[in-house]
Amino acid sequence: MGHLDHATFGWLTPALSYVMASIGAALGLRCTVRALGATGRSRRNWLVTAASAIGTGIWTMHFVAMLGFGVSGTEIRYNVPLTILSLLTAMIVVCAGVFAVGYGRDRARALLLGGLTTGLGVASMHYLGMAAVRLHGDVTYDPALVALSVVIAVVAATAALWAALNIKSPVAVTVASLVMGGAVSSMHYTAMWAVRVEVSPSGAVLPGATAMQFIFPLAVGLGSYLFLTSAFVALSPTAGEREASASAQRPVGNAAAP
Repeated sequence: MGHLDHATFGWLTPALSYVMASIGAALGLRCTVRALGATGRSRRNWLVTAASAIGTGIWTMHFVAMLGFGVSGTEIRYNVPLTILSLLTAMIVVCAGVFAVGYGRDRARALLLGGLTTGLGVASMHYLGMAAVRLHGDVTYDPALVALSVVIAVVAATAALWAALNIKSPVAVTVASLVMGGAVSSMHYTAMWAVRVEVSPSGAVLPGATAMQFIFPLAVGLGSYLFLTSAFVALSPTAGEREASASAQRPVGNAAAP
């Protein structure tokens, strides 16, 4: 059995992956808060932005962490189409969950349905990403740890959607995003502890792309998207600020004649 190393670069990849998950969560929560205070097309646009931020954050967290994943006795490559599919899965399921709470009339039911859908989708994203791994050997999983990782994903997703509905202040959003980042990271590393690899030494060339050829540039691009979108959201006025500005610009009525 090959020795698995989940931090070949030390604490760099675990710490950076946690930061990316937290940024995605914070941005998603702020966008959802904006969406719940908007109507029509504006609400839809904010919800799409929230879903893309959370989905991007989760996916980037996963593959930044995977940059530090190594197995003794074999190199590792990634199937590009499956990796892209895992990204699309993260985006679609998070979008479904966010729209469920954004438009659901029965908030409790929408929260449970959205949390379950999103959590299962996040777990699917992770295991699709693992299915994209190519190495010399066989990969198996500990069923108990796999089940635990799925439970963590569902609980984390439900907590995230609950926070989006109930937390409004910037300080509370910051704290919630840090907790959510930890939950997403916990799900990832629990799932990775479930991995078992039986190495079969071979001189054959593995198909697919190396992490530095494909995963790293994509993660950098998505990380840049998160930072730029964060700046946009931070600089865009809230509904309250727009209303206050509009009130200030209205002409004052003529005073009544004595």
